[in-house]
Amino acid sequence: MNWLVTGGCGFLGTALVRSLVEEGGHNVRVVDDLSVGTRADLVSVSSFAETPADRLEPMPGGVGETAVELVEGDILDEALALRAVAGAEVIAHLAANTGVAPSVANPRADCLANVLGTFNYLEAARHAGVGRFVFASSGAAVGEVEPPIHEEVPPRPVSPYGTSKLAGEGYCSSYHRTYGVDTVALRFGNVYGPGSTHKSSAVAKFTRRAMAGEVIEIYGDGTQTRDFIYIEDLIRAVRLAAIVEGVGGEVFQIATSAETSVQELVDLLLPVLASAGVKNVTVREAAPRLGDVRRNYADTSKAARMLGWKPEVDLEEGLRRTVAWFTGTNQPPYL
Repeated sequence: MNWLVTGGCGFLGTALVRSLVEEGGHNVRVVDDLSVGTRADLVSVSSFAETPADRLEPMPGGVGETAVELVEGDILDEALALRAVAGAEVIAHLAANTGVAPSVANPRADCLANVLGTFNYLEAARHAGVGRFVFASSGAAVGEVEPPIHEEVPPRPVSPYGTSKLAGEGYCSSYHRTYGVDTVALRFGNVYGPGSTHKSSAVAKFTRRAMAGEVIEIYGDGTQTRDFIYIEDLIRAVRLAAIVEGVGGEVFQIATSAETSVQELVDLLLPVLASAGVKNVTVREAAPRLGDVRRNYADTSKAARMLGWKPEVDLEEGLRRTVAWFTGTNQPPYL
């Protein structure tokens, strides 16, 4: 198929591109402003050709050898969105302002990127007749509710980030019901794994700090819980959301249904780091962060029922693969 991947140079985007290239037979157009992910990140998973935004042509029809094309541009550029999606059969909208802390620091930038950016590509999908629009949402859209989170829980977002993702879900719903765009919103848990060089979430940050001999800081007392999902499992969910029939307009929780405290995560991570030669790591508590929820894990039964998806990599194995990638101790199986 012809895939348009926004944020294709980022952690999720490069993992998706790698998966498509390894399968073969796809045309992939990446739109990325290179503010986080880089050309080097993309070339680490695939060779590519770069096309200036003002010289874009519709994506070619037919299936041949996999071709990857990079277009440097901002998702707030509505004219670029209209040109970029021409000929696409699937849009994987992964570009976003990510994380609670950046949204608290600058809620306006978060709103523009996550609401208007999503709107631009939904509009482009509508005008181009794109068959499927997969939206990267987040468990943060639901906010502070009694877990496990499921799709019928009334959302009460805590952070501006969660609010902007919930707005994106709302636009996906309305574009499906009003304009017939087959949208699928995936609420991701806390994603980790190989390739997360630029991630600021717990696993990547803790691993980088430990390798640099720096203190690992736990915000609060470490009893706050999250649902950690390995990148390979998440990418399978994105691929299924692009092709499974009868799921237009739906929202799915994509996580592991396992509640893990941040302290439990650290207790699992430290022995894995030690086995890779990263020892004598210091851990300390820091002040809680504004906008963080106390408990967060998901019920993924709807994704199992309608997408035929379930997670396969448990947290301990995922941490081993991730630390091996960061430290270069070996190259684990990856996508």
